[in-house]
Amino acid sequence: MNFRYRLAAIAVVFAAVCSSAASATAQSAEPVVARIEMKLAVDDEVVNVIEKGDLLTVIEERDDDYVIVTHDGSKGAVDKNNAARIAESSDIYTQLIEEFPEEGRYYTLRAAAWWALGKTEQAVLDFDKAIELGYTEAHAYTSRGLFHAEMGSFDKAIADYDKALEVDPESIAPIINRAAVHMSRKDFDKAIADYTLVLKTKKNSASILHQRAIAHKAAGEMEQAVADFSRILKNNDKDRRAVMGRGYVHFQNGNHAAAIDDFAKAIELDPSDAVAWNNRGYNLSRLGRDAEAIKDYDKSLEIAPKYALAMQNRAWLLATSENEDVRDPEAAVEMAKAACELNNFTGVSDLSALAAALAAKGEFKEAIGWQEKVVEMVAEPFKEFAEKILVRYQNERPFALDPDKANAEDKKAAELEGKSKEQMTSTK
Repeated sequence: MNFRYRLAAIAVVFAAVCSSAASATAQSAEPVVARIEMKLAVDDEVVNVIEKGDLLTVIEERDDDYVIVTHDGSKGAVDKNNAARIAESSDIYTQLIEEFPEEGRYYTLRAAAWWALGKTEQAVLDFDKAIELGYTEAHAYTSRGLFHAEMGSFDKAIADYDKALEVDPESIAPIINRAAVHMSRKDFDKAIADYTLVLKTKKNSASILHQRAIAHKAAGEMEQAVADFSRILKNNDKDRRAVMGRGYVHFQNGNHAAAIDDFAKAIELDPSDAVAWNNRGYNLSRLGRDAEAIKDYDKSLEIAPKYALAMQNRAWLLATSENEDVRDPEAAVEMAKAACELNNFTGVSDLSALAAALAAKGEFKEAIGWQEKVVEMVAEPFKEFAEKILVRYQNERPFALDPDKANAEDKKAAELEGKSKEQMTSTK
């Protein structure tokens, strides 16, 4: 091996990184924190000094050391005993704070350790102290805003993001984070405005366009959501996330043919995506293409045998299809029970499917029992519909998407049958 660099820590010399290491498996990893001062040397000449507490970018993790790269691109190997993961670094920064109590930067670094440990309140307190000591970099306010948002203190988070932008008007991170807070508050117009502001700088950014599309969708602005996903795909027609996102918006907008096209494209890009197969199947069923839909559900379950939503959709179709070649109440019951078992009979949609399948099979007593559970569990906006379906089962009638219309048709059919019987009696 031809070693180019080596790292020295105190009096210990560490082997450096070669251009290719046969024994190592390359992988990126989270940054680590230097426990001690280390010196990067080339041919005995020190070219870089790593201070205690410095964050080190890890490009490869091996059994005994980390391969790191410095800010100037130099690479070296650091023994794992001389570096700590961020979640294990609070003691390092506490020592530095005790040694340099007026250095606000160390409080911000310790805050990252608290954050990694899930100790958000302590992270905020450290940022408070750092700012109090005069560490007023834009990222300090941005980071504290992130912690406030995590704690649900949205007003404080927005105030911090605004302050970060005051310090550095060119910064983008505070705007993106502020948009996320607006989304959490369901203030979609403000979120859209922030994402639009970012796009003035990061033109055609797929990630920002995706976020704005989600905001448009949440605001009920389906055409704008489709436009953003389409803009992503214009720049990269193989962006599966955008294809799936647009397909879902088409589905929500009732444009099932367009949804089918998008999910077909997603399948083309990744034939192993069970969700795409399920989604295309559902939209096919909405257009009455039940035989094709069943095949898609079958493929979805072949890929992911315990995919409960595909099970549920397949059960519904087998129970309610008007296509006699597809309709199979007995198979529907088996499929619905399998879906229920996956969720320990706690999923209201699974139970609805089971009740519908039992009703389709003519087992109304059992259907009534499960539908009563549905009525108990279903959210208030859907309770009236669930109760109407329960009445149908009590009257030994199958599931109907529009129970009022189905009841009226049943009543009309019964009246016609009654009149027909009367006429037959009168002619005898």
